[in-house]
Amino acid sequence: EGADVPVFRGDDAYGTGLATNHLISLGHKRIAMIGGTDQTSTGRDRYQGYLNAMEAAGLEVRPSWRIPGPRTKQAGFEAAGQFLALKDKPTAACCWNDLVAIGLMNGIARAGLVPGIDISVTGYDDLEEAAIATPALTTVWNGQREVGRRAASALLDKLNGQMVRPSQELIKPELHVRQSTGKPVERA
Repeated sequence: EGADVPVFRGDDAYGTGLATNHLISLGHKRIAMIGGTDQTSTGRDRYQGYLNAMEAAGLEVRPSWRIPGPRTKQAGFEAAGQFLALKDKPTAACCWNDLVAIGLMNGIARAGLVPGIDISVTGYDDLEEAAIATPALTTVWNGQREVGRRAASALLDKLNGQMVRPSQELIKPELHVRQSTGKPVERA
């Protein structure tokens, strides 16, 4: 905001909305948001995308389903204990990034449950590690290569004396569906 140069970034609210809507389309009604904080615009945008999707579907969002924290595998692993201890346990989790999601899946597996079958999990960033995780992680590709390409192009234009107007351009993310998501399993 207020930059006098072009700004290119992924549309984080849209991306998290894609992941949340995917879970909703599979039949999930109780979906948690794991990781990240509201201290950054990215954190606020990703949480807002989740909220928007849940509200548009008429689904309840309980405060206990928001488990903020660092953006690390260890934090995801530790969040699994908190997630699994919930009385009103969600059937799915939308994670702040792939590292948190992979940690969460490891914690779920350590508890004797199967990620993608017992509990669906989505990530964000589409790291190389996401495709080879067990199970392969459903995740949001955030468009960082495209962001870099457009930023480099604007910089080259500026260096070549061309007029580069201040702007903010959002790159639309894409959802890459893999094996970490499936229909909800209701347990007694």
